[in-house]
Amino acid sequence: MQDEKIVELYFNRDELALKETESKYGRYLFKIAYSILSDISDSEESVNDTYLSAWNSIPPHRPVVLSTYLSKLTRRISIDIFRKRTSKKRIDSNFALSVSELEECLDSKESVEENMENKELVCAINKFLRSLNKEARALFVGRYYFCDSLKEVAKYVGVSESKAKTTLYRTRLRLREYLLKEGFIVDC
Repeated sequence: MQDEKIVELYFNRDELALKETESKYGRYLFKIAYSILSDISDSEESVNDTYLSAWNSIPPHRPVVLSTYLSKLTRRISIDIFRKRTSKKRIDSNFALSVSELEECLDSKESVEENMENKELVCAINKFLRSLNKEARALFVGRYYFCDSLKEVAKYVGVSESKAKTTLYRTRLRLREYLLKEGFIVDC
């Protein structure tokens, strides 16, 4: 079913919208959640919460790109679950690893999540991403937005893990220099 029709089902408060969303995007949303949480039951909970959040927010929102809207909901919900789960203990996941890699670029007094919520920083990072070549941008977004493993991003970009790791490292260094130039405080 086309996204416009699914959104229309939400606006008509037709529960078929949830079934169609799950059918079309369930695996995609689970992958996003699992990349952050590294736990099947927590990921399933996140995806279910995404469906509820979509049901409660459409209407009034009318997403133009349903997949993007749902992925943002899933990512936010998964990060919230991750924060609750790890508030007292250290748990390894792709999300934790990618966040720790990015912390090298930012002021260590604030967490990456707090910095990322800063609109000026988001605009600066988006501008930086637009300056990257397609390969470096795909690696960066896959690793640090979707929290995919190094192996996964290398595979879908079509490069070796070694090249992906080197490219990401160099991109983080360039990001650090760019943020300094733009007036952001970075960890030295």
